[in-house]
Amino acid sequence: MDEPILSIEERSAINGGSWFSSLSPSLRHDILRCAYVKRYRDGELIAARGTPPEAWIACARGALRVSSTSLTGKQITLTYIQPGAWLGDIAMLDGDELPHDNYAHGDTTTLCVARADFLRILGQHTELNQALLRLQARRTRQLLGLVEDLNTLPLRARLAKQLLFLSRRYGIPSVAHGEGETRIGLQLAQEEIAQLLGASRQRVNQELKALEREQLIRIEPGGLVVRNRDSLLGVASAEAH
Repeated sequence: MDEPILSIEERSAINGGSWFSSLSPSLRHDILRCAYVKRYRDGELIAARGTPPEAWIACARGALRVSSTSLTGKQITLTYIQPGAWLGDIAMLDGDELPHDNYAHGDTTTLCVARADFLRILGQHTELNQALLRLQARRTRQLLGLVEDLNTLPLRARLAKQLLFLSRRYGIPSVAHGEGETRIGLQLAQEEIAQLLGASRQRVNQELKALEREQLIRIEPGGLVVRNRDSLLGVASAEAH
């Protein structure tokens, strides 16, 4: 059942997002004033590929799994949207069908802005046009970096970079076994990690076990723990040259 307002933690996640927090107070106010809240259970479909865009969405809790389906019918995870991040603005702008499926990963809360409200705010705030350009530029840089890594780096280096990225985005300090360890709060199966890397689950499993033997990470039933960030960064950097 949808709740009419965000919780304190959810509002903090929205306001603390790096892109949203860079907007002026008046623009943030106008966006939040017309936004509505929707809540989903783990695995629920949020928006389907091929459907008309209905809302501009921000993740307030949990995560949004952005996925596609191969020609053989296999579902492929492309990325995860963390609390504080927005998506759907491309479809909002061009009015074309949604290019991917979005599912809730864990119990998830979204903040939604209807397309009519999005376009109205866009017309009232020149600042939003410029901010969206900056957001698209950032995404393009990230995408080009991923393509470069896929074509130039071995799986071990790409896995190390992905674990570092996940620890920055979803990291939770862990002192249960040692100071400086970081638990990745986003729980991913090895198949899901493999999909992010464009590799097989078997190969990713081998590389994860190798990193664990080297005491760079720890594999636990509840997820992954980065034990030595500097050494893991060294793996990514060394393999890149």
